[in-house]
Amino acid sequence: MTVSLATRPLGLDPANDLLPVRDRGALRFITCGSVDDGKSTLIGRLLHDSIGLLEDQVAGLASDSRRFGTTGEDLDLALLLDGLEAEREQGITIDVAYRFFSTARRAFIVADTPGHAQYTRNMATGASTAELAILLVDARKGLLEQTRRHAAIVSLLGIRHVVLAVNKIDLVDFSRDGFEAIVADFHAFAAPLGFRSVVAVPVSARFGDNVTIRSRNTPWYEGPTLIRHLEQVQTTGEDAAAPFRMAVQWVNRASLDFRGFAGTIASGRVAVGDPVVVAASGRASRVRRIVTQDGDLAAAEAARAVTLTLSDEVDISRGDLLADPRQRPATARRLAADLVWMDEKAGRAGDRYLLKIGSATVPATVTRLVDRLDVASLARLPAPQGFELNAIGRAEIETASRIAFDPYSDNRETGGFILVDRATHLTVAAGMIVESLDRAREVHRHPTEVTPAARAGLKGQSPLVVWLTGLPGSGKSTIANLVERRLVAFGRHTALLDGDNLRQGLNADLGFDAAARSENVRRVGEVAKLMTEAGLIVLVALVSPFRADRDRVAAQFGGGQFLEIFVDASPDTCRERDPKGLYARAEAGSIAHFTGRAQAYEPPLDPALVLRSDVVTAEDAAEQVVELILARSEAALTSLDASQL
Repeated sequence: MTVSLATRPLGLDPANDLLPVRDRGALRFITCGSVDDGKSTLIGRLLHDSIGLLEDQVAGLASDSRRFGTTGEDLDLALLLDGLEAEREQGITIDVAYRFFSTARRAFIVADTPGHAQYTRNMATGASTAELAILLVDARKGLLEQTRRHAAIVSLLGIRHVVLAVNKIDLVDFSRDGFEAIVADFHAFAAPLGFRSVVAVPVSARFGDNVTIRSRNTPWYEGPTLIRHLEQVQTTGEDAAAPFRMAVQWVNRASLDFRGFAGTIASGRVAVGDPVVVAASGRASRVRRIVTQDGDLAAAEAARAVTLTLSDEVDISRGDLLADPRQRPATARRLAADLVWMDEKAGRAGDRYLLKIGSATVPATVTRLVDRLDVASLARLPAPQGFELNAIGRAEIETASRIAFDPYSDNRETGGFILVDRATHLTVAAGMIVESLDRAREVHRHPTEVTPAARAGLKGQSPLVVWLTGLPGSGKSTIANLVERRLVAFGRHTALLDGDNLRQGLNADLGFDAAARSENVRRVGEVAKLMTEAGLIVLVALVSPFRADRDRVAAQFGGGQFLEIFVDASPDTCRERDPKGLYARAEAGSIAHFTGRAQAYEPPLDPALVLRSDVVTAEDAAEQVVELILARSEAALTSLDASQL
């Protein structure tokens, strides 16, 4: 981190502000800080002094100043930003206010964000797309907890350029010592935050000192005015230097002869002839054309919206991430991420959401709350029972299918995501991926030439997973064996995964506590997935007591390929049967974690079929399953695209 108290003197000649500056893109920045530090007033001053106001705007502002203002007879420039009636009445910022303005040297998009702790989520929203943050500090108060909170969020959200605006410097008699003390305090606090640059400026937003014109009241300050620094700071080029990434937003089939993949380049550069890979599937090709509304391009860089056509027929759909095959993103189902919690309802381990990253949306579960961030000390404290509104903390998340990403510290566009409530569709958290939790992090999927659809076509059937769950002794294995025998008699290609058999080999290292049972279900689900890709009808007979584990497996299968069947028998019936003597041993205390006794069983909420095995015979139950499988398999097979077979 570099802290600049002074740079080359810029002089007082206003003509200097008219000098053209090339290669400066529009700057997106936010203002943040504690309550009443003067954020809205500062932006109002920037607007007033940079672009001026029309006569009717001045008249309206004068009227509002008399009604809501806090500056006596002067214009209250904060009212240019406080657009909500509640904001004007309370004299605070509640929502994020965006304003656009420009000087002769640069265009700006500024977000005025709330200072109150209860609106931290709004501040995070404004910071998510910003390149620079103006962090205001009241010269009379110094650094406050909310100042530290905003600095921490700014860092988490990947903003690497900060202006420390020490405001209301007029109220401390333009004290150099006071200014430098605040700068030193901030330097000590922010050292671990990884800012690339911090420029400190003493300002009076109300009177304009060092905002757009150098103040004669601070002769000891030789640095730039605020507007001059904003015009000069270089934040572009970082995305262009990163590896190529583009999330596919739309598959464009303009005609029978055209198939393009539309999206905005998140980072890097791509040119005609460059190799690209679909991160999730590993399938590679080369760029044939780069199509835009203004015609074809030879090359395109970050932030450009394009449609790419490829040299090969590659299976790509919305949500896929195209990347440089020599610098691939990570792909994983388990990841660690920092979360800024935005929902009134606390987030807890085990809660399920939709995770939206780029143009992809997948089911996800928060599996563990790791810790929470103390914004005053930047210390990581023990994890709470839940993340409350505006909390910041680290969590472990598991997605239903593999997602492609870069760590947020490397790429904000491909490392940021949101969690969405499945029922209300409200955003509950903003997330920044820290790392993959998969051990094989450098392993990428290798594409195969024979597709799962081709394998299914050779077998003349649609692959399917039939997952029989229920208490021990409910009859799962008996029914599954009968079902497989009948399917084979019909000429179907099947595989049977029985829980007890798998624990003789693949899962012999697992116990029966909750964590081991979850891993048992995960492994069986992965094997079942591989078998469906081989075109098989897979029968699974597994207690699988926890609903969340079964749901995670089901989420891996699309297009109705997963049938959950509840083999329902009362605990008394299962105990009477006790075909393996398990209930007796559990009651004698020789079996720990026995489902139905020491461990709860969570029945399915919406199974495809319920088999009352204490009412119907195993043969009749098997017949119901076979009928369901054949009906589902035939319907799915007829819908297969013949070109895929």
